[in-house]
Amino acid sequence: MAAFDAFVLFAEMRTGSNHLEESLNGLDDVQSFGEVFNPVFLGAHNRTELFGIDMAAREADPMPLLRAIVAQPGISGFRFFHDHDPRVLGPVLEDPRIAKVFLTRNPLDSYVSLTIAAQTGQWRLTNPKMAKVAKATFVPADFDALVERQRVFRDEVQRQLKISGQGSFWVSYDDIGDVEVINGIARFIGSKGRLEDVPGKLKKQNPGEIEDKVENPDVLRAHLATLDPFLLSSSTNLEPQRGPSVPGLMAAADSALIALPVPGGPTDALRDWLTALDGAAPIEGMSQKQLRPWMRQHKGFISFAVVRHPLARAHDAFCDVLAAKGPQANTLRRILTNQHGVDLDGDAAAAFLGFLRFIKANLGGQSSLPVQPEWASQSALLAGMAQAVLPQRLIREEEVQAELDRLANLVGKPARPLILPGRAALAEICSDEIEDACIDAYRRDFLNFGFKRWRNS
Repeated sequence: MAAFDAFVLFAEMRTGSNHLEESLNGLDDVQSFGEVFNPVFLGAHNRTELFGIDMAAREADPMPLLRAIVAQPGISGFRFFHDHDPRVLGPVLEDPRIAKVFLTRNPLDSYVSLTIAAQTGQWRLTNPKMAKVAKATFVPADFDALVERQRVFRDEVQRQLKISGQGSFWVSYDDIGDVEVINGIARFIGSKGRLEDVPGKLKKQNPGEIEDKVENPDVLRAHLATLDPFLLSSSTNLEPQRGPSVPGLMAAADSALIALPVPGGPTDALRDWLTALDGAAPIEGMSQKQLRPWMRQHKGFISFAVVRHPLARAHDAFCDVLAAKGPQANTLRRILTNQHGVDLDGDAAAAFLGFLRFIKANLGGQSSLPVQPEWASQSALLAGMAQAVLPQRLIREEEVQAELDRLANLVGKPARPLILPGRAALAEICSDEIEDACIDAYRRDFLNFGFKRWRNS
């Protein structure tokens, strides 16, 4: 009896997973069906149905599709990325009859390749003469966010495999052109077939040195020098769902204050307040290796976080969804409309109510879309930050000015105003039904932070 019924290829965008999947599909008894749990499509671009299961049915329950894949003759498989349907991950990891194959690539190479592909619109290359040329702009925050998301996902997967005692096969981007390695994967997943050579249909995009492929190599070099690739300063991560997000912390330029900005909160206002307090911009983009010396050098420092009322925060996220530009934003709006019934073009109050109901489903694991930091529960986000530094002061936004005045006094500085956004648009549409839907979605935050109903705040 074969050791496995199917396999999953854990990978990420621009790691060579298309190339590796094409090679494995060259084996007579292997068929991999692509990114079958990608929220945007089903297996491949423009495919919306597989084994009689369409995207609406998959959205309602992804398990029948997983069972259908496993039931296929031979060795069937699929690719799975960190932003694919999280409901599938647990059952896949728990099933020892599904072989686990991991494809990795230098994250800087992946980031640059992803950025260039997004600029050119060229995601696959079969004819080198048709290659589109562009240079990437290296954005440190975007790179850090990508690495962090992938690290959290990889750590979660590895931990579950350790707990269950399962093995896995690891292959790097540099190996996908090595036929002996490909045949090693075939042997691991239980295929009887072997390849004589690697299919050459797909071609490597953007060859050359990394620094030649970016517009700002000086920024790239300077940022890489601040990173800790060997994790010399890391500690055991007991909360894999949310990382500490250290680069997002803001330490005052002179005063012994450090702000823990919560995504979806008053981050820009806090940055302006810290700048006015010390007459210089706060320190941002620190690594854990840099944060710890700062904490030791600033004895008696005060760390603080400002939590925004869940309704105001959700409304900001809703407005951002409506206003955002680009393919990713269009995709999110299309999924909200087609798969969650949110009429974004209709009545504003009804659309926002639909968005709140989507958030409840999303936070409850009933959506194929990953939870975005801007609408994640503030409790979970702060729990992640606490892995690096605990917030000594938790301040509700409606009380923030008085509390910041006290902090300024404690560090011997004059009080400064914090400029917050107006809420006229939310006040126009707010109703008991909307408040109830918000409480239903964010019960954890209402309980942990003692929020009242928004109109009573």
